[in-house]
Formats: sequence, structure tokens, C-alpha cells
Amino acid sequence: MASAGDVASGGDTAESAVGGGEADPEAVARQICLRMLTAAPRTRAQLASALRRRGVPEAAAEAVLGRFADVKLIDDAMFANAWVESRHHGRGLSGRALAAELRHRGVASADIQAALDRLGPEQEIATARSLVARRLAATKGQPAPARVRRLIGVLARKGYSQALAYRVAREALEREGVDLAAAGLDLSDEPDELVGRGSPRRGAAGTMIIRPE
Repeated sequence: MASAGDVASGGDTAESAVGGGEADPEAVARQICLRMLTAAPRTRAQLASALRRRGVPEAAAEAVLGRFADVKLIDDAMFANAWVESRHHGRGLSGRALAAELRHRGVASADIQAALDRLGPEQEIATARSLVARRLAATKGQPAPARVRRLIGVLARKGYSQALAYRVAREALEREGVDLAAAGLDLSDEPDELVGRGSPRRGAAGTMIIRPE
């Protein structure tokens, strides 16, 4: 197997030669994949896409990718597990957001689901509460409707469902002693869909319903 130094020194020449038939396509594919994997973990789909863009014939690309998968240089299941662990605990992203990122990188649905199953709904709720708790102090002194909007917005930007965002925001403010009913807010009914961004709107009975920011 070529070293990272070999790849860095010879990769451009080999890639240029493949189009003219001067280099072994599989050797070129190996160099491209090794260079990319040295920089960062990649999925099989990401590597396949890179090989197509560089003009590597499909048969050569599949042969190399297959060998790399056999020796676990490519492992989409492991990639998905590491991605979920890093992006959830590092950035607080929800399972829904993580699934979208993994699909975009070509990870199979079964591998995505297995990685998300390791996360679990309890961990998602705990992370959502932690995100809101960190933002809660910064909203003090603001009107209750503005605080609710901002707390919901924190979770919405991380991909959490509207129902969970409403529930966690309500819990956080109630623990702080905020009387939501006195503020004209009704978060007891978790809506199926968020109705948009901006200011609150009024329900049929005049109760204020919060829109997220």
C-alpha cells in the first residue's frame, strides 16, 4: 500500500495520466482514495464520486473501493457511528439532522438507523435540555414570548422536532418559575407543524401561540 507521502508526491501526475491511458487506472484510484482518506474519513459514495470526477473508469473504481472495504479502509457503518457521536455530542445536532447529513454523504439507510439507534431518544432529550439550559440565562429580562421563541429557535436550528422544542422550552421556563399562563402563552398543545417564523399569533380563543424564530 502506498504511503501518504507517496500519494502526495505522485497523485497529481497519475490523475493527469489516467485520461490519456498512460497510468494504471486502479493505481490512480488507489492514490486518489488514499490521499482523501489521509485527510479525513470518507464514505464509499464520497470516494466513488471523487473517482468519477477524476475520470477513473467505473470498473477500476469499483475494484479499488471493494478492496478498500474488505480491509476496512472504507466502513460506512463505522463512519456513521463516529459521525453521530461527534456531531451530536460536539454540536448538539438532533438525530433528524444527523440522518440528513449522512444521507447527503451516501450512507445507506440501514447504517444510518443503526448509528441513530445507538444515540437513543433519551440522549436526544437530555441534549436538547442542555442546549436550552445554556441559552436560558441569556434570555432573562426579556418578555416571556420572546424567550420562548428564542429557546425554540435554538433547538429548531439543531434539527429537533417542533413538539420536543415546545416541551423542553416549556419545562425550562416553568422550572425557572415563569407563569406561562399569566404571560398569555399556551404551550400545553404541541403542534404538528410550526407555522412559521417571527411573532406570536393568536389562537381561536385569543390564547397566544408561539412561533419559533
